[in-house]
Amino acid sequence: MMVNEDAYPKSGRVILHIDMNAFYCSVHEAAEPELYRGKPTAVAGSAEARKGIVVTSSYPARARGVKTGMTVREATRLCPGLILLKPDFDLYRSYSLAFLRIVESVSPLVEPVSIDECYVDITGSKQFGPPLAIAGELQRRIREELGLPCSIGVAPNKLLAKTASDMKKPNGLTVLRLRDVPKALWPRPCDELHGIGSKTAAKLERLGIRTLGALAEAEEAFLVTHFGVNGHWLKRAANGRDDAPVNAEREQAKSVGHTVTLPEDVTEPNEARRVLLNLADQVTRRLRRKGLIASTVQITIRRPDMKTITRAVTLPAPTDEAAVVHRAACALFEKHWPDRAPARLLGVACQNLREKEDVPMQLDLFEYREQPKKAELTTVMDRIRDKYGESAILTAGMLGDDPASRIRNKKERGTSLQMDHLEGNEEE
Repeated sequence: MMVNEDAYPKSGRVILHIDMNAFYCSVHEAAEPELYRGKPTAVAGSAEARKGIVVTSSYPARARGVKTGMTVREATRLCPGLILLKPDFDLYRSYSLAFLRIVESVSPLVEPVSIDECYVDITGSKQFGPPLAIAGELQRRIREELGLPCSIGVAPNKLLAKTASDMKKPNGLTVLRLRDVPKALWPRPCDELHGIGSKTAAKLERLGIRTLGALAEAEEAFLVTHFGVNGHWLKRAANGRDDAPVNAEREQAKSVGHTVTLPEDVTEPNEARRVLLNLADQVTRRLRRKGLIASTVQITIRRPDMKTITRAVTLPAPTDEAAVVHRAACALFEKHWPDRAPARLLGVACQNLREKEDVPMQLDLFEYREQPKKAELTTVMDRIRDKYGESAILTAGMLGDDPASRIRNKKERGTSLQMDHLEGNEEE
């Protein structure tokens, strides 16, 4: 026990960041190793049609230049033997739960941050051995029990743990202490630190701050002048300081939404409205399943050059109705996308969520008699779809075989649904 005690700090914490490597492709390889082990693979939104973009790629594919966000056409040109895979988010969620169960065996303080990564506070896990032994054992179990590679960062806080896990992939195990920060991080560009985006890095460079070392030595008052309250964080982060705890309690989602990448650019308003209808349908299905209503509707539009805009509107009254969300989404689309420019991705999200039972519902003066009937009909339709599948009952406007309609398939949909499997709300 004394060996374990000496391996832990007298004060402070020991945090691991566990990042599954090339997760989607690795899951396919683990599930069917005879087909995919050691081969260049890529998960793409429309693999059969050889259209769309690469969601992720295996390390053999990356070695040949295949990158996330690349078009399938470009990826297959760089790597003629590339195996294209359809997304199977149902499979990914099952592996995600399995790797989290392994992590939870050493500590209850586990914070999932996406389908393929988590933080775990092992400060109180001395009975399982020194930190490096715990990290190594987790990595071994995930590899042997699930067939998945992962990288693990070991550090005194979440910021450095995340940074450490990115330093060596795949199968990396990296320790990053506060005393290591000057040598390991300060020579690096600012945007290599988790939390500093390209726009902030560009602004820092305009101010003459090109490395994390220069940022660490900058006057805090100067940073606050140019970045507001974020200036305090920038100074602390560059020095490797982070007080954020590992939060094992999952907060209620701040929004519920779906996006869909389209195999062909949408330019016709009617086609866009149909895509938005399918998105609104699935978003409101999830709202009702969670017992939530929303006061804000937001849309996301991305052009083929990857430029993305988001626009939102506050509703007259909170809702969980697909028709209301769809009308708001279409109005936003028509207002902010008037020139029929091609759209590569569309998304609908509901925000400002509240528990439905806690909010008095406002009945429309002219429809108050019909409102209970509509609510009862919606409940019946939801039950039918729960039992017989999402496509058991559809409106005419939802019919079709585009990616927006395929989000009704649990195997093929991901995006913001990726974390629902951790909340116990995923439909059977």
